[in-house]
Order: sequence, then structure tokens, then C-alpha cells
Amino acid sequence: MKLRDELNKSTGFTNLELLARQVVEGFISGMHKSPFHGFSAEFAEHKIYNKGESTKHIDWKLFAKTDKLYTKRYEEETNLRCHLIIDNSASMHYPELGQQSISSLNKIGFSALASASLMQILKKQRDAVGLSIYSDAYDYYSPEKGSERHHQMLLKKLEEMVSSPVEERTTQTYTYLHQIAQKIKRRSLIFLFTDMFQADEDEERLFEALRHLKYNKHELILFHTYDAERELSFNFDNAPKRFIDVETGEGINLYAETVKYNYEAAVKDYFDKLKNKCLQYQIKYVPVDIHQDFNKILTTYLVERQRFG
Repeated sequence: MKLRDELNKSTGFTNLELLARQVVEGFISGMHKSPFHGFSAEFAEHKIYNKGESTKHIDWKLFAKTDKLYTKRYEEETNLRCHLIIDNSASMHYPELGQQSISSLNKIGFSALASASLMQILKKQRDAVGLSIYSDAYDYYSPEKGSERHHQMLLKKLEEMVSSPVEERTTQTYTYLHQIAQKIKRRSLIFLFTDMFQADEDEERLFEALRHLKYNKHELILFHTYDAERELSFNFDNAPKRFIDVETGEGINLYAETVKYNYEAAVKDYFDKLKNKCLQYQIKYVPVDIHQDFNKILTTYLVERQRFG
């Protein structure tokens, strides 16, 4: 949580690029404590050596330091295509915040900063990145590119997404995931940020759409974003409250304590079901609490990047 505390000193959610750079620099500086020790020193200039590749470009000096094989990369190389998908439905703007700031992120703010941090690493690696955003419509699409102008355009779109108010609206996620899948033609590493809230009858359709995203040998990583304190543990005081569905506007009056036990059991079952379903369809499932730092996001990227080849 040290990284989050340092970021709290920022004045607001106004310079996403600066915040993303701080997240990435903090992550890289802490890599010496992780299995990726030795990778951070040459983060932008090297890639893991894969068995069977030519040994011509192996960096033997780095091998002497790290006892691991890396090959030198060159400016014209683009070894990875990555597509970021963000669920911008009303539920992703929970908890409702008067002003979005780095010291107080809701699910959409967390997803935006996590995406910007991934983009910062991809930029360092000279890789191509694309972006899709959906709500009750397919709000935005940009194909994978690696230019600085493209990078700035995506950052601006993420900032707009966080700051724009969202009205009550339901989302058929599976509809837009099918449309996105049809647009991604070349093999890519796909990251999806969503809170996985949808009607029970949509579950099979959703996983059909997730499987569609894996066509053409794409790799899909599902970042299941949630507010652990409220959405997982249901930690509310026991004063009477009115709970309102942010997507339908429907409400119910109750004491939190009367439903806490059953609620937590139901949510745990749902999370377990999602995990098992993703395992069945070979989708990388990564639950992420928005009150934690971004290390799980970035570590997942490094692991999947090596696997992706």
C-alpha cells in the first residue's frame, strides 16, 4: 500500500499520464523483491530469450548479472499487440464520488489508471495498444497502434471516461464483446476490465462472447474489478438504509446486518463460479480489489507477456 499512499499526495485525477508513470516507476523499483529481479534494469530494451531463437542478439553482460537470457530489442520492433477493453456501465462508477481523485478511486477510475499504467509499459516496450469502451452502446474503439500521438489520444479518452457522469442504464456486455472480437483481426493480448454484473440469464451469452474474444489465437485476461469492503464483505453500519440498483434504479429498504451473512455467501459462490468457468474456457481470471495497489495488474501483464511470446 506504500505506492497508493505516495500517490495520494497528488492533487487530483487530472494528469493520467503522470499518475501512470508514477505507478509503473514504483512497480519497477520494487521488482528486485519479486521473481522478475534483473528484468527492471533493462526494462525497455530487452525481452526474454525463447528457446529456439537465434543467439545472435543475446545480451551476455546482462546474463552475467542476472543468470537469465535476454535478447536486445531494436527500435523498429513491435513484438506485441494489446487491446484494452473497459466496461463503462453505471455499476462501474460505484462508489459514487463527488470528485474522482487518486486518493479515492471507484471502479472506473481504478480501471482507467490500471489501463494507463499498462499503456505506459507498452510504450516503453514499443508495442502497439488499442482501446474499446462500452456501456449501453459501443462507446469507443481505436485499433492497435504504437505512436505517441495515439498514446496521447487514448489517455485523453480515459480521462474523459472517468470524468463523464453515467446515468442509470443496463448493459448487455456480451453484445459489445462480440462486436469488439470481430474488430481485432491480428493476434493480440486482450485485457478486459469489468465488474461482471449482469442478469443471471445473460451468463451463458457472456461466456460465449468471452470465448469469441479468444478466437484467432488471442489471449484473454479478465480483470474482475470490485470494491471488496462493500461489494464483497457488505460492510455497512446497521442503520436503516435504502439500497438502489445503479443500473435499473430499483431500490429496497433494509438493515445491512439482516442480509450480510447470506449476501456474503452468495457473492463468494458467484466469485467461485466465475473462477471455475474461466478455468473451463482457459480465460485468465484475475480478481482485483480497487482499494489495493496496481502490482497484481502489472505482474499479470509481465507473466502473460512472456507466455504470449
